[in-house]
Amino acid sequence: MTIDVPGVQARIAVLLAEYGIPSAAIGVLRAGEFTELAVGVKNVETGEPATIDTVYQCGSMTKTWTTLAFMQLVDEGKVDLDTPVRTYLPGFRVADPETSAKVTPRHLLHHTSGVEEAYGDPGEDEDVYERMVDNIADAPQVAPPSRTHGYSAALGYAILARILEVIDGKPWDDVMRNRLFEPMALTSTNSWRDQVDETRAATGHLIRSLEEGPIVTPVDHLPRAFGPGGNITSTMREVLAVAHVLLHGGTAPNGTSIVSAGSIREMMRSRVSVPDPYMFGPEWGLGLVVCDWRGETVYATDGSTIGQNARLRILPNSNTAIAMLTNGGPRESFYRKVFNELLTELGTVTIPDLPAPDPTLNLDPSRYEGVYERPGSRYEVSADGGTLALTLILDPTQAEFLQKPDRIRYELIPVSETHFLMPPTGPLEDTQTVAIYDFADGTARYLHTNSRVHPRSG
Repeated sequence: MTIDVPGVQARIAVLLAEYGIPSAAIGVLRAGEFTELAVGVKNVETGEPATIDTVYQCGSMTKTWTTLAFMQLVDEGKVDLDTPVRTYLPGFRVADPETSAKVTPRHLLHHTSGVEEAYGDPGEDEDVYERMVDNIADAPQVAPPSRTHGYSAALGYAILARILEVIDGKPWDDVMRNRLFEPMALTSTNSWRDQVDETRAATGHLIRSLEEGPIVTPVDHLPRAFGPGGNITSTMREVLAVAHVLLHGGTAPNGTSIVSAGSIREMMRSRVSVPDPYMFGPEWGLGLVVCDWRGETVYATDGSTIGQNARLRILPNSNTAIAMLTNGGPRESFYRKVFNELLTELGTVTIPDLPAPDPTLNLDPSRYEGVYERPGSRYEVSADGGTLALTLILDPTQAEFLQKPDRIRYELIPVSETHFLMPPTGPLEDTQTVAIYDFADGTARYLHTNSRVHPRSG
């Protein structure tokens, strides 16, 4: 079945205007055949059109690329996923001695090490990942290893990158080029901003109000510390090349074997449960989110920088992948509308809706009330007349720039004893989901939302 490219472009253009997103590149890979399209502008100030060759920031989709490089080490017998990290990095240690001795690459890939992102300022030089490992000697635990999934934006994959560096004897950027970009013939993909052709690069945008419309982001790239977890830039065709590797047993579109079929199976089958299963998926694999779409298993990898976003969905049952790169957002409802449009046209399963509230639940608010926080992120759960609410505390500088209050209150509507919907508070938001769970001592120990875990602090 072919895609009606002009029709899709027209509908995407309408949605871009509705959501205030300057551009989107869309791609479909089905049975080895590529379809790509682009709509909108690379930069609202210049008005230059986006094309299928425009380079976007992939954000945390980078973690899937880093996982593929790491799985090459597994294929080569140079690392074992369940051998402690300090086998490969003898100086590795955090504040908790047991964690220092037991954390494995699989913990890092699953986001279950429980180590806080307390790596200080490692700088912007090539030795950044070595410095990050050195800097976490006093890093505390958010949770014990394997206790709960809790997304690590930078640290976990920086440790994996440092293992790659030590074994290959070269900086991570060179490792990625030698192990992935060059063998796959990816001439437009880079791991560091200094390598990007600025004439082809999309500019990130933020939106503070629909009336103002999108504005150029004040932060045009992430720090180098995020490299292995968030700094790859690429085009739609080359993002789909990674999808090809995942759909075709480790083989790139040019016929090069990147990893073994066994490694692809391990990435998809090795899983841990995600406390909040509704926003992204109920399980986390190795470098992939595992989704359940109406009984069909779908694999996902997403990414966001400050003004750009990336989405990729892998549907093995129909030998299909769909991807989207944007220079604005993100909005869950935008992604769902675009992808469901494509999925319907392709005749495949579509993305399920969020769960419905359960009006029969009669919850004891005292089990949930409290403060849940980590550095830079604080949530307060309270009860008002028996109804639970969550207050998000924003950094004052961030709140001022975004023209938002520094305290945003959300109603919590129960779906189950541990899961809640958070309806939007304004036109620029969508319904969010949150898990409040682990009642070993009678009250919840953790709050999990947007894949991040926050322990109770009070």
